[in-house]
Amino acid sequence: MKKLRLPHWKKALAASALSAVLVVTACGGGSSEPQKTADGKPILRVLTSSSPLAPADPNEKLVVKRLEEKTGVHIDWTSYTSDVFAEKRNLAMASGDLPDAVFAAEYSDYDLLKLAKDGAIVPLEDLIDGQMPNFKKVLDEHPEYRSMITAPDGHIYAFPWIEELGSDKERIQSVDDMPWINVEWLKKLGLEMPKTTDELKEVLIAFKTQDPNGNGKADEIPLSFIDKPGGENLTFLFAAFGLGENPDHLVVTDEGKVVFTGTEPGYKDAVNYVHDLYKNGLVDIESFQQDWNTYVAKGKDDRYGLYFTWDKANITGMNDKYDLMPPVAGPSGEVNVTRNNGMGFFRGSMVVTSTNKQLETTAKWVDQLYDPLQSVQDNWGTYGDETQQNIFEFDEAKQMLKHLPLEGSAPVELRQKTSIGGPLAILDEYFGKYTTMPDDAKWRMDLMKKVLVPHMTAENTYPNVFFSIDELDRLSTIEADLFPYMLRKRTEWYQNGKADAEWDAYLAELDRLGLQEWLKIRQDGYDRSAVKS
Repeated sequence: MKKLRLPHWKKALAASALSAVLVVTACGGGSSEPQKTADGKPILRVLTSSSPLAPADPNEKLVVKRLEEKTGVHIDWTSYTSDVFAEKRNLAMASGDLPDAVFAAEYSDYDLLKLAKDGAIVPLEDLIDGQMPNFKKVLDEHPEYRSMITAPDGHIYAFPWIEELGSDKERIQSVDDMPWINVEWLKKLGLEMPKTTDELKEVLIAFKTQDPNGNGKADEIPLSFIDKPGGENLTFLFAAFGLGENPDHLVVTDEGKVVFTGTEPGYKDAVNYVHDLYKNGLVDIESFQQDWNTYVAKGKDDRYGLYFTWDKANITGMNDKYDLMPPVAGPSGEVNVTRNNGMGFFRGSMVVTSTNKQLETTAKWVDQLYDPLQSVQDNWGTYGDETQQNIFEFDEAKQMLKHLPLEGSAPVELRQKTSIGGPLAILDEYFGKYTTMPDDAKWRMDLMKKVLVPHMTAENTYPNVFFSIDELDRLSTIEADLFPYMLRKRTEWYQNGKADAEWDAYLAELDRLGLQEWLKIRQDGYDRSAVKS
């Protein structure tokens, strides 16, 4: 299971290093003539990123060894850890000595269109339709993905990563920042699960004042979060006051109108509610600066009354001390869960460079990545590795990969050691046919379906629109000022309570920073996507 958020457009990633590619390509730089191994296998030079937990050479992974046996293609990897990969990737693409491909590339749409414009990467649609039966089958049976990977100019410039875990409201990415409440403390203090925002405040006051951990010290933390967009934010609570909030600050009404969350009256009401909790000493004062490690450390000590994250196993462990808190009703009495726009899809997972002289060989290798059994292993790990713990066992009779118990291992760490990621496709129909559902994903999805999905009132989410380079340029320019301003004011208002007094000036500043243009571009993109579908 991957936790995936849609990336904000980052023009800065491409602006300097990628702008040199056109010059380099024009000067004739590029990889040398095709080479072969001693036993005659073609060699592809591939740049990639990898976890520090994984072998430095991806060829040491069993899944890659088997891939070489299947395809007859040897990969000469240049691998960097994820913390330096973007910089190394951009430098390599600007150096003149281009690899044949970039794998697990993490390219934004702006990057892809800039690289294509500069002639550094090649269109892929002819290779897909003529040389890649596995991937073509995915696109033929799910044409929405062909639409999503096709750029505004009609070309396909990258191979995507696709992971379906549920659909529509039951999609695993529909909620990110789930609220986990200390049910041991509720039970000890004789409290019911809160059903309204007022009741939640009273519960948090009890957590603060009635020593629920029983150590005679006032060391309980009623509520904690990490004050930035993502799974550890408290903005799940905003839905009690209206349309709510998500990491994109973007929701769509049932009438198809694109809305910037930060201008809604309910948004201001939610901010005021958080301020009320803050002034009553119920909010962890470290929430505004703390990092992941600090957040986890306090969670391991069971100091939280209520906190937020994707999966409680990462913070307080997979035990019965904490449970998912159902959404609470706000002042209007309505209950809502705001849907995220994210999905298990990333467009820029692999590109092929213009100096690649073995396009058919590359297509053959990449197409194997989209074989159902191969995609499952690419995403999660493999089976039959005698040197370390395995993710799967392989049922020869059923030709099916079955998830093994994690036996206390952290799922993310185990997967990082054994999987390769990159371009792949895992469709909902694969579960029960080619593989089983990961235990942690199934647990989370079942919990969502029971507690959260019934309260998702919005019928629409914002789609994964492939904007033009001019649109992306404007979006990234506007967002560079708009989002930080919005988030800064929110944090200030949490603490100083001046949202009502400063609201009109705040709205005017958002407009000055380009909000109306941003909304028009986003609305136009939504309308185009609706026509395609």
